[in-house]
Amino acid sequence: MTPFLFTFVVLAFSVGAGLLGSLLGIGGGLILIPVLTLLLKVDIHYAVGASIVSVIATSSGAAAAYVRERMANLRVAMFLEVATTAGALTGAFLSGRVGGRGVYLVFGAVMAYSALVMLRRLKSGAVPADVPEDPLADRLGLHGSYFDESLGREVSYRVTRPVAGLGLMYVAGTVSGMLGIGSGALKVPAMDLTMRLPLKVSTATSNFMIGVTAAASAGVYFARGHIDPFIAGPVCVGVTLGAWLGSRHLMARVNAAWLRALFVGLLLWVAFEMLRKGWTS
Repeated sequence: MTPFLFTFVVLAFSVGAGLLGSLLGIGGGLILIPVLTLLLKVDIHYAVGASIVSVIATSSGAAAAYVRERMANLRVAMFLEVATTAGALTGAFLSGRVGGRGVYLVFGAVMAYSALVMLRRLKSGAVPADVPEDPLADRLGLHGSYFDESLGREVSYRVTRPVAGLGLMYVAGTVSGMLGIGSGALKVPAMDLTMRLPLKVSTATSNFMIGVTAAASAGVYFARGHIDPFIAGPVCVGVTLGAWLGSRHLMARVNAAWLRALFVGLLLWVAFEMLRKGWTS
């Protein structure tokens, strides 16, 4: 494969990864790492480095639009970012000291459980019902609202169990730092299932947060020489373009049930891949 063709292929896949990443709040790493390693035969270390860049690019491309549309909950993001950033630094530090097999197995099991729980709520509405009151969430003013174009109305929602969300965010950040895949696959279920945010708000808030989480661990990977500009350059351009298209033109219009079904499918695929890697490694 010529350098020009390689760049074009990476750019094309990166646009698709950025588009899906902005809709699902996961970053592009879950899609790009298999493409780079299996299809383009890129060394896993450089694929992880490019994945870190793609996560930052997804967040940069999507976050501004979600903040402007009031879909991202900034109070929730700032509250949870303390834990997820600390977790990212912990994961980056542990990445060279902890065996990968156990991490893959645990991560895959968590993803499978999250997918099954979200599958049970597949037909739930845009706003979770019967959300219990939480004094801390009330005191911090974490509740919010946004305009949903698919419903044609303003959607108000309440937030609950912020302390439990804080603990899950530390775990999500640690996994992100260790595997270099972005922690959106854990952040979105945590906010959706535990804190009971609407899925669109969880996705938009995750997009806002993942860039900070990835940036916290990117320096470690850069110092190790695992970020190659020849790979990371087209990844950054493509993912930013895809994230912009998804956040500006698709998110507000997409149906919440369809978005949840897409996310469940992705989680099941990720769980299978992680369990397979952990079992065969």
